Amino acid sequence: MVTVLDLNDRPRTRHPEKAHRPDQEVLRKPDWIRVKAPVSRGYQETREIVKSHKLVTVCEEAGCPNIGECWEKKHATFMIMGEICTRACAFCNVATGIPTPLDPNEPESVAKAVAQMGLTHVVITSVDRDDLADGGAQHFAEVIHAIRRLTPQTTIEILTPDFLRKEGALEIVVAARPDVFNHNLETVPSNYLTVRPGARYFHSIRLLQRVKELDPSIFTKSGIMVGLGEERNEVLQLMDDLRTANVDFMTIGQYLQPSKKHHPVKQFVTPDEFASYATVGKTKGFLLVASSPLTRSSHHAGDDFAKLRAAREARLAKSA
Repeated sequence: MVTVLDLNDRPRTRHPEKAHRPDQEVLRKPDWIRVKAPVSRGYQETREIVKSHKLVTVCEEAGCPNIGECWEKKHATFMIMGEICTRACAFCNVATGIPTPLDPNEPESVAKAVAQMGLTHVVITSVDRDDLADGGAQHFAEVIHAIRRLTPQTTIEILTPDFLRKEGALEIVVAARPDVFNHNLETVPSNYLTVRPGARYFHSIRLLQRVKELDPSIFTKSGIMVGLGEERNEVLQLMDDLRTANVDFMTIGQYLQPSKKHHPVKQFVTPDEFASYATVGKTKGFLLVASSPLTRSSHHAGDDFAKLRAAREARLAKSA
């Protein structure tokens, strides 16, 4: 059992809500999902920068399979507002429990790390903070402002919670003007009760739509995992829902089960099926679709941002 320490140094389970669930079979990964262990010098340097600024990354907390590749290039996704989430999603490896108070120095620490790593594009995400009146919206804004002050040339992508029942929270974040606003649907609506029970599918769709209403210049983005038991037609319907909300960019990746206590992998989707999803997504009008077994929300985010801008400019030129 993976444990973390509380303030009294007594061990507690990382996922208390999953501790009594029956073990699920962990399927053997196919060859197309194999990744190299992170051992490069660049990986170690990125790790030291993150540790020296006392920061948390979703790369580590969520057990991302691309951590070796990304950290070798000094690409890290910072996870703000602590490492303990108030939600208990069945797929997620981030610890669940009572969060610690916000660190008022975190925005400046993140900005300094961005500068030290020389990032031209940075992704900022967070745990869910349902305990906060604004869900952490103001903290997101302060991180964005701190990065803008220290490295104004850096483009900023945020991956936010849903701010469910936090009136006015979304407006605070959008007013800080990130370059990309990402909020993941994670899975098709029929899976929400078992996979993402604390969230509401159509609230998430509406959140993304509202971003565009508030500031059409901000790119919007959302992602899902496949292999959770969804049907192909459900994925295609989800694509239509995102396009109705005018979402620009969609990511699709394979769900990988973090432990025997997490939701099981129902299927390993083949690379050909991922390629098919990408083709269909483009025909539905997305500016960009990233779809492969190892695609994750922040994987190749900088390169994808450049592609997004180019695709928007090409579309505008075509309609002129």
